[in-house]
Amino acid sequence: MSSALKTNEYADILSYDSGEVILFPGEHDKLYRVHSGLVRIHTVDDEGNSLTLRYVKPGGYFGEESLCRLNRRYFAEAVTLSRLEPISPNALTPEEYLDLTSHLAGAMERLYQSLYRLSGKRLKARIAAELLDLQDSALASKGTKNEAVVHITHDDLAAAVGSVRETVTKVVGELARMGAIDAGYGKITLLDISLLRSVAGD
Repeated sequence: MSSALKTNEYADILSYDSGEVILFPGEHDKLYRVHSGLVRIHTVDDEGNSLTLRYVKPGGYFGEESLCRLNRRYFAEAVTLSRLEPISPNALTPEEYLDLTSHLAGAMERLYQSLYRLSGKRLKARIAAELLDLQDSALASKGTKNEAVVHITHDDLAAAVGSVRETVTKVVGELARMGAIDAGYGKITLLDISLLRSVAGD
């Protein structure tokens, strides 16, 4: 369950466990800034399939619909143990508005890239790009040779790239045979970053 933490630096920091839903679709709430962990923004279609819209890393914001008092159409879920700062839009300083604007511009750019991948890139390229994006997130750790290890299931990877688990498993196998990755249970080790970037084509 979420809990408010008191720190010297911030008045209220909320802590959410892995898998805990932070926001549901509905009326606008507050703006949130991620201090640690990883938050997944996702939606669910009429058949109950989840589609990841974006991940929010430390320093990033979500809940931006509160700025315009719009209804929220997505879920926000803590992927790992996450610490968040709730912010009232009316309390933002000019510096915070500038930081928020920069973040939203970056989020829009990444969204455009995701839409381009979904419409014009093969699944292998989308998976490679997603793994590269997650290598510096709270889902990643370091292997014995200092390589990035992304802790993600094939189901969650499928939701992130707009596919299904069975197809993603086949493509992950192809990337492993190429030597780009090593796939284990619930984790994928990135062996050749240059090759992954070539496959992603970004």
